[in-house]
Amino acid sequence: MRRHALVLAAGVLGTLLTGCGIRTTSVPVDAGAAPSRVPCNVTEDGATGAAQGVPIRVYLVCGSQLEVVHRRSPLPEEKVGVDPVRTAGDLLANLLAEPSEGERQAGFTTAVRGPLSVFGGRQDDPEGTLRLSRQPEDLTPTALSQLVCTFGDSSVGAGGHTVLLGGPGAYAPKRYRCTTELRERPESAPPTAAPAPPASTPAR
Repeated sequence: MRRHALVLAAGVLGTLLTGCGIRTTSVPVDAGAAPSRVPCNVTEDGATGAAQGVPIRVYLVCGSQLEVVHRRSPLPEEKVGVDPVRTAGDLLANLLAEPSEGERQAGFTTAVRGPLSVFGGRQDDPEGTLRLSRQPEDLTPTALSQLVCTFGDSSVGAGGHTVLLGGPGAYAPKRYRCTTELRERPESAPPTAAPAPPASTPAR
């Protein structure tokens, strides 16, 4: 009688589970550990952790998004923001450098790879143009997004979170914009806008 009751109860339980859309199985399932959220937060300054130098901001990749990392520039304070090409070179060097131990533990990486250099614009380029040693379109979308957001949010930008970038070829520079959508999806192509016209040369 007791065995009959146990069998009946098991049948009722199976019916209830099936009715709720839950499929019973006799095979144990190991779903593994719950995924852990990447912290994307680091307290140290710079790749060497040095506390000296002028604070700068660069965009690194963390959790498939772009996040700001605060570092220190070795440039003299009077040079930062005054010499755009030198400042851009310092920002690029930070993007090319491997993340520090603290940054790696926080989940940060960089998609910017060398060889890559930055120079000033040509005579017929709009004011504020920066030219790379490679065509911007030849970089991976994520690497270009890092450059656009790092330059665009710094003193070398062209205003409004934009930067005028060109390459070594004869192509005209483009105005790239760092948007919220780009920071959230850096693998997409950075949006562009028409660059400002070249500065006119005063008549003599």
